[in-house]
Amino acid sequence: ETARQIVRQVVEELKEKLSYPLHQALNGSINRALRARRPRRQRDINWLQTIHANLKHYQVEQQTIIPETLMGYGKQRSSLRDVILCIDQSGSMAKSVVYAGIFGSVMASVPALDTRLVLFDTNVADLTGELQDPVDLLFGIRLRGGTDINKAVAYCQQHITRPRDTIFILISDLYEGGKKENVTQRVAELLANEVKVIVLLALSDEGAPRFNRKLAQELSDIGAPAFACTPALFPDLMAAAINDEDIGQWAAGHNIVTAPRN
Repeated sequence: ETARQIVRQVVEELKEKLSYPLHQALNGSINRALRARRPRRQRDINWLQTIHANLKHYQVEQQTIIPETLMGYGKQRSSLRDVILCIDQSGSMAKSVVYAGIFGSVMASVPALDTRLVLFDTNVADLTGELQDPVDLLFGIRLRGGTDINKAVAYCQQHITRPRDTIFILISDLYEGGKKENVTQRVAELLANEVKVIVLLALSDEGAPRFNRKLAQELSDIGAPAFACTPALFPDLMAAAINDEDIGQWAAGHNIVTAPRN
């Protein structure tokens, strides 16, 4: 019980430090994403916003506005994006697991996001039900050796129902215990279905001291950028993902090298 109290104190301090910038970034990106462009049906067009957005295209001779951009009412679903955090819980990823668990807990409190958290070594554990209490979540983690990334990605793949609206974040140093080709193929399938895939080699202030460089490069080459991210930059990364920005360009803009070779 004493250990739990210490962990709770540390978690609360971290959560207080991390939650505000994450909420700020998420709320801004969600509001922008909700102003849906290119509505498919006439009844989905927000005419007031459409007129306002296209006033610069007013044609004097015709006395009319020719809209170049149609503004919609946004998605009526309770969740705008599905987010899956798939986290390697091998011993080398300990700090990344802690930060990912806290960020997952914060994102689970955002109604516009449907957040799932999955941990894996050679087995897969879905701890989505523990996201409301990050302390219980962290006490449920068992850091071990051995890694089956393909098995974990396959599990997550089964829970993707809206691929175009899904952000899949694999947090791993990519030391796969099975066949690396299977991981690459599995990620390629997600990308083919238009899932936004991001590979974080580490989520900590220490960067990525060791990782499988070959697999990281292969995943980056097929469209799943692989890089290390600090906790301070993670909120901005999530905002970029929600806004469907090019994550490779986002990384370059923050002087982050994807799949670093050195």
